[in-house]
Amino acid sequence: MLEYRTQGFNGYGIKYSPFFDSRIAVATAANFGLVGNGRLYILGLTSNGIVAEKWFDTQDSLYDISWSELHENQLIVASGDGSIKLFDTTLTEFPTQSWQEHKREVFSVHWNLVSKDTFCSSSWDGTIKIWSPHRPTSTHTLPTHSCTYSTSFSPHNPSILSSVSSDSHLRIFDLRTPPSASNHLTLSIPIHTPPLTYTGKAPQTHILPSEALTHDWNKYRNTILATAGVDRTIRSFDIRAPKSGPVAVLEGHEYAIRKLSWSPHLSDVLLSASYDMTCRIWTDGFTSNNNNNNNTPTQANLQNSTMNYSGSGNGTTTGKEIGRMPHHTEFVTGLDWCLFGAEGWCASCGWDERVLVWDVRAFMGPLDR
Repeated sequence: MLEYRTQGFNGYGIKYSPFFDSRIAVATAANFGLVGNGRLYILGLTSNGIVAEKWFDTQDSLYDISWSELHENQLIVASGDGSIKLFDTTLTEFPTQSWQEHKREVFSVHWNLVSKDTFCSSSWDGTIKIWSPHRPTSTHTLPTHSCTYSTSFSPHNPSILSSVSSDSHLRIFDLRTPPSASNHLTLSIPIHTPPLTYTGKAPQTHILPSEALTHDWNKYRNTILATAGVDRTIRSFDIRAPKSGPVAVLEGHEYAIRKLSWSPHLSDVLLSASYDMTCRIWTDGFTSNNNNNNNTPTQANLQNSTMNYSGSGNGTTTGKEIGRMPHHTEFVTGLDWCLFGAEGWCASCGWDERVLVWDVRAFMGPLDR
């Protein structure tokens, strides 16, 4: 495990570069993001540990980060003053571009992985905005009418994006549809809906709505998303069956879940970061036998993979926790997978002013409860 200290600044977001396996960006804020400056760190992974290649100071807290898919040296950050800033790591001190349309804190930014000339942002002002780095103003504004903590483009379709909000709903927007009165909204799924029983009926269990803080698209199954938030529960949904409730429910965190990330290598594995100071590794129980694509890599069916754990995996569809990384000492707020090299390397950051780079495989196995 490698460690870097962001002294005086608490971590909020972390992202590996999509171009270099040895470069990580971290969005941070002074005073836990309540008041004060922000700092964007550009970190390099070297044989001597993690070194700061560069940092940029900002006048307000930074809450999220996303690397450009067009330019290897550029990235955007979400700021507490309602702005989105574009930085170039080859330059010094100031952003190359800034957009200011949101009325409150910007809490999420995400670059389109398919149509690489667009990115999106979401804010506490109850809107999602879509941008081009080549234009001074947004191209679309999508209202959610509630504090929107997370937004993301689908990694499979350049016109579809999603969000989760304080009203406990997962929303799907399709920019190919006419704007009309729905503002491109095609689905609004209540996250607190109980899963269906085997009879096809919802159980007589009342689940209270709670704020949804994070979500992520599965990288292999193009209709599956996972959500999580204040109620400490991870739920995955299939947008082909929006009224059927979650297809998997994963419980175990002791406090709110701040970040989710599906593995870029295995279709059933995801990471979570929580205010309980842990990062946890999960399988949602999916196997290639659940659909007709026998080439979909999963934790359960890759028996020869170096990422297998030594539990009793029996190929069932029941999800469970398969590992835990407990080395943060404050809220864990950001995590990301490395796209390159051996499957399993990731990075996390938190309010303990620490960036940890670690191998998921070292923490997988029977849980010591």
